Amino acid sequence: MPTATVKGSKADRLLLSPQEALIAGGPAEELERRIQDVFKAGYEHVVIDLRGVPTADSAGIRALVRGHTSAQRLNRRFTLVSPNPRVMELLELSLLTRVLEVVDTLVEAKTKTIAWDRVWAGIAVAIVGAGLVGVGVKWPGLGLTESASNAIPGVTDSTSTGLVLSNPLFELAKLIASAVIGMLVTVVHRQYRHERSANPALDQAQVLLCISGAIMMIIIGNSVARAFGIAGAASIIRFRTPVEDARDITILFILMGLGMAAGLGALAVAGLGTLFLCAMIPILNVFSSERPRQMMVEIIAEEREFPMAHVHHVFAVNAILFEPREVSQGDEATAKYLTTLKPTDSLEDLSLQLMGDGKKGIKNVSWSPPKRG
Repeated sequence: MPTATVKGSKADRLLLSPQEALIAGGPAEELERRIQDVFKAGYEHVVIDLRGVPTADSAGIRALVRGHTSAQRLNRRFTLVSPNPRVMELLELSLLTRVLEVVDTLVEAKTKTIAWDRVWAGIAVAIVGAGLVGVGVKWPGLGLTESASNAIPGVTDSTSTGLVLSNPLFELAKLIASAVIGMLVTVVHRQYRHERSANPALDQAQVLLCISGAIMMIIIGNSVARAFGIAGAASIIRFRTPVEDARDITILFILMGLGMAAGLGALAVAGLGTLFLCAMIPILNVFSSERPRQMMVEIIAEEREFPMAHVHHVFAVNAILFEPREVSQGDEATAKYLTTLKPTDSLEDLSLQLMGDGKKGIKNVSWSPPKRG
């Protein structure tokens, strides 16, 4: 399979040019293996020139899909160039043209794409943040009566009779502002979380936590008794979903603070905090390194004899650190290992290597995050 490497200022681009039909039994599997090897080698952009491919079957389409998913997981780029009408029809029937990057020429493939999702997210953050700052500076006591304006930084008042709602619509506006802040920060944070699997529950928790902060401040007002009451109620709440990354926990805490600022009516503080946090996330991502991940793998053999030599060989070839945790023997031998994987390691690829096309005596391979505590 011809290849070409193009050196760039930041990273390398590699071109793969298969010259035969991508079908099961050799060519498709070979392309899939080459794509994964290229990503493991650290290339930022893999280009597949399909002009020499007359046709493909499900195995060939699978190789292309796996290349795309690996690129997404690693925050890399994967491009298909000039598939013929027959291959293009297969991609369209599979609805993959909406997902895969398909271009007509190599020149287009070499053109750097614009990450429009990040551009639009940045524009939205700038507009919302600037708008909140502008509103907060022009009307610092928006939604509060004069007796409650002393709760806002920079606004003083001699009375302290408690929070009085001048208009419920203003409180609704605070909740909307906190929801928008939570959604924008979540969108920006999710764009820099590529090495980890998506966690919709955590994304929703971030938005809801920001809103809850606003609601608490609206309810508390200037009442110390209500503050202690809410603190007591909140103490019984526990997160059942494990949060593995300290960055996620920190952002949850900051979002609570931004929601409180919005609920208090300090929209300028909330807007500046949103702008600053959304700017810091990509800046910190530049200086962060991809960290290894731990996974528990359960391997079930077809017979009582466990193929330990084969399993350890696969781990060694892929430079995977492993620790045996449990071995049981019955009609089928089962072994569990705690493994430390690189961000570039694909669980599907490792499972295929362990299975060995069904010829290595392994019946099933399953991966799961290790239990905490």
